[in-house]
Amino acid sequence: METIKEDVFNDKLENNAAIILPGQGTRIQVGAGSCTFTVTSDMSKGRIGIYEIVVPPKTDGARMHFHRYMDEVFIVRKGTLTIELSDDIQHLKEGTTVYVPRFTPHAFSNTSDETLVITLIFNPSEQREGYFKGLFQLLDAETMDVPLFLKLAQKYDTTMTNTPKLP
Repeated sequence: METIKEDVFNDKLENNAAIILPGQGTRIQVGAGSCTFTVTSDMSKGRIGIYEIVVPPKTDGARMHFHRYMDEVFIVRKGTLTIELSDDIQHLKEGTTVYVPRFTPHAFSNTSDETLVITLIFNPSEQREGYFKGLFQLLDAETMDVPLFLKLAQKYDTTMTNTPKLP
């Protein structure tokens, strides 16, 4: 019989907390739009990802899509979020929280004349930072490479509900 040497009765407590102050985190930007990684997949061991998204006026955030393995939460911090949930379109003001469970078709945009700032939370995070890095590279190009975008989307658990007609 094997002797168990591991202490299975006591928790090992340690301080692995992170405090991310305003303006901190890794920020990527194209034009007036940006994404700041505040809590990353690496920090949370893939459990959660938290990102600040700045969407300029009159700009699409994401076309209609769904996730198979992630839930998504939107928190409106500034401006008005236009969100489409299946066939229901809502215009949501600062302070609103939207929970989008996996397999829920959704899209979002900023249809207003003011900048939109939202916090996005993905659970689990599924290395979502890679998706945002790839997306911002594609958005920075002269023309959108749709096949490459669809490859990126598939890799990071984003299933488009129809083939996007991207600029």
